[in-house]
Amino acid sequence: MPAIGITGGISTGKSTFCRCLLALLPDAKFFDADKAARVLTEADAEVRARIRETFGPELYSEAGDLNRAGLRAIILKDATKRVALEQILHPRIRSQWSAEAKRYRNSSQFFFADIPLLYETGGETLCDRVIVVACAPAIQLQRLLARRSSGRSALTEGEAMSMIQAQMPLEEKINRADHVIWNNDGESLLSEQALDVVNLWRTKSWKAK
Repeated sequence: MPAIGITGGISTGKSTFCRCLLALLPDAKFFDADKAARVLTEADAEVRARIRETFGPELYSEAGDLNRAGLRAIILKDATKRVALEQILHPRIRSQWSAEAKRYRNSSQFFFADIPLLYETGGETLCDRVIVVACAPAIQLQRLLARRSSGRSALTEGEAMSMIQAQMPLEEKINRADHVIWNNDGESLLSEQALDVVNLWRTKSWKAK
């Protein structure tokens, strides 16, 4: 079965779309790059050591918890630091999901990889199809601000715009995608689009790469 990459912009609705797919394909395998990154920063000793070395030991508390808001502030202000963090995390994440994709190609289950930086890291070459989940820029900004509206992770509008602009332009991802899912109008319409692409994939004869 195919390996299908799911990407888009921050807060365009990738995770919600994955939930729609899971409802239709409960036996499918899903890989979440954001969750993998969190596990690496919490549990991988080498990753934690490199983050301390690159960004300062004060980013981890005495209990060993990562100050994610502090790390975010650093990489938003300094593009070289953002690249340094990506170089720590993304080779490890790519190794994890590419190994899973290879294994599941020999099974009867679909494999989906939710990778925010799929195109930025060249991960599309490992996919049989790529879906981009997109929405209008104003909706994207509104969702991002709402998602981070409380606590230490609250964002200003300027910080939110910086996070969006740090990614590859959504228009470029749309132009490169095999399928584009529009998420301007709620989960019910997202579910309809998920059903459309699943029905399309079910009619196709897939060949292993």
